[in-house]
Amino acid sequence: MYQLYYYPLNASMAPHFVLDALQIEYELLLIDRKADEQKSDAYLALNPQGKIPTLVDGDLVLSESAAICIYLAENNADSQLIPVIHSSERAKFFQWILYLSNTLQAELMLYFYPEKHCDNERQAQAIAKKQEQRITNMLSTLDAELANKTYLLGEQISVCDYYLFMLAVWSDEFAKPPLAFEHLGRYLKHMAKDHAVVSVCDKEGLSLADYQ
Repeated sequence: MYQLYYYPLNASMAPHFVLDALQIEYELLLIDRKADEQKSDAYLALNPQGKIPTLVDGDLVLSESAAICIYLAENNADSQLIPVIHSSERAKFFQWILYLSNTLQAELMLYFYPEKHCDNERQAQAIAKKQEQRITNMLSTLDAELANKTYLLGEQISVCDYYLFMLAVWSDEFAKPPLAFEHLGRYLKHMAKDHAVVSVCDKEGLSLADYQ
């Protein structure tokens, strides 16, 4: 049975979506960030970086949210959460999962933790303000991509969609939140009806009222 070490609304949310979408047995193991449990000796033995999430599958211990999502999709190929090998859709899948994890998520980390990149509060505030502008531009790119699509890859839901929903949740307090975009907003409201999204948001304590 898969074991997912998680914290609500953290980077573990995307793999949590994927596990629920697969409709297979899995165990959730809470790592309390408020108590710095991710820095405990027991957790560091699993994940030396002290980051959440971590997936355990037998002898395999895997970190990095996007890597976990891809692993789960590839090992449960019947779910069609990742396109088949050698298809053009698979190439696009990797384009978007890397964009979401390496670009959008990375920019969001700088937005949320600007104090790690400067020496004083004034600089931190300036970084956060600039980051919001940069991320809003990225959301515009995604909005345009979704103009004539149900999902990011077309008409088939994939890991990319669950990952994007997680990042959209993180961005919901922006001056122009993801829901304010025409196509991205419509897409997110559709995603909010997905059984895995509904189930996981209930478990993690996130209200979907704004998405109705």
